Amino acid sequence: MPNHQPQLDLVAEIKPFRAWRYNENLSSSIDALTSPLFDVVSDKQRKALYQNPYNSIYLSVPQQPEAARKAKQLLNEWKAKGIIQQDKLPAIYVYYQYFKLSGATKEFCRKGFVCNIRAYDWSENVILRHENTIPSAVNDRIELLEQTELNVSPTHGLYTDEEHLLERYMDEAIQQPLYESEDYQGVRDVLAVIHDAAIITVFMTVLRDKKIILADGHHRYEGSLAYREKMTKANPIHTGQEGYNFHLMYLTNTESDDLRILPTHRLIKGLSDFDEVSILQKLEPYFTIKVLDDADTANEIIVGKPWAFALLFKENAYKVRLKPEALDAMSWPFPEAVKKLDLTVMHYFIIEKALGIPGKDQRQSTNIAFDRSFGDCLTKVIREEVQMAIITNEVSIEDVKSVCSTGYTMPQKSTYFYPKVICGFVFSSIKEDEFKLPDYAPF
Repeated sequence: MPNHQPQLDLVAEIKPFRAWRYNENLSSSIDALTSPLFDVVSDKQRKALYQNPYNSIYLSVPQQPEAARKAKQLLNEWKAKGIIQQDKLPAIYVYYQYFKLSGATKEFCRKGFVCNIRAYDWSENVILRHENTIPSAVNDRIELLEQTELNVSPTHGLYTDEEHLLERYMDEAIQQPLYESEDYQGVRDVLAVIHDAAIITVFMTVLRDKKIILADGHHRYEGSLAYREKMTKANPIHTGQEGYNFHLMYLTNTESDDLRILPTHRLIKGLSDFDEVSILQKLEPYFTIKVLDDADTANEIIVGKPWAFALLFKENAYKVRLKPEALDAMSWPFPEAVKKLDLTVMHYFIIEKALGIPGKDQRQSTNIAFDRSFGDCLTKVIREEVQMAIITNEVSIEDVKSVCSTGYTMPQKSTYFYPKVICGFVFSSIKEDEFKLPDYAPF
């Protein structure tokens, strides 16, 4: 939905922080302590990670029942026993991720840094969202934050700096890493630290005139907003500088060539009166339709073609591409930047018009599932685990920027920024005595 609130002239305020990290004896085996983010970790991964009593999964996805209370109790134990220890000096933590993509030989390196950032309301137009959240997932994060007063993992934000002013400082710091780890994605994660107050001030200054696009972590960020609002109301001497006003974020530059967004395909299941011929007939007024001889290459056939999708059925596969004049038939009240998105076209013309799932119901629909793997989609269709798959192209960072500038959001599960950050390198406390920087710190 659009944001019709007045746009205020606020700046992106970031701060260094004193991270809680695993003690040296444990962190020498950091691979065994890291975990995937709460919203991507599978049940199988969780069970395996729970076998290590010190794995970060116990703080990010605590076990039911009374999960949040258990996380608080365990956190206090870890602090008391020195399992995790707080760094003495405030810092910005440099975080590089080295990775390859399927079918490519190039090694990418996504460069970024982890810091605290003020938790701005969406209406303040400093941190911009590009997709909506699911309320139940937000509530889960609020409860955990209330109990632990700990940001267990950073969300992922994007800033735009065409001059690449910060990269040279990050490149220098990464030469002396604190940690190097290979994660569950096959990605090499490297963490380093910047303590130099003059350099930290440069980071704070560069970010001051930026808007931040929230790439990943909408539920955790909204959890921080809700907690800040609750604490502000409960605090008669609220100053705006308390720990609950801040949020942990990993920030990367949109102008980097190594920022990758992978496509998220749609799976359709459980529709009554599902009929392939009828669906194609409903698509015909809007799309040119071509039968594909080989479903195995359907994802390659549509690459780089605007408004092109592959439809996979059990026996057949098709390439469909929107006729340019058909866009005028879209009745959804969006600005041009949103209407022209591949994903908007898919959700309107294919999912609403051809499959009969109204746009207002799509977010909560049990008939729509999501999968990033083309191979998985193909397998599920062949095995009849789903009725069909809609294969789409990746979203560009320019699309994300364009939509955010309108104040609207993209359809659910529009983007998958790859790779995901991992949990377990640094934790950030918003507990007042742990959040407060030393008196001598010039920040």
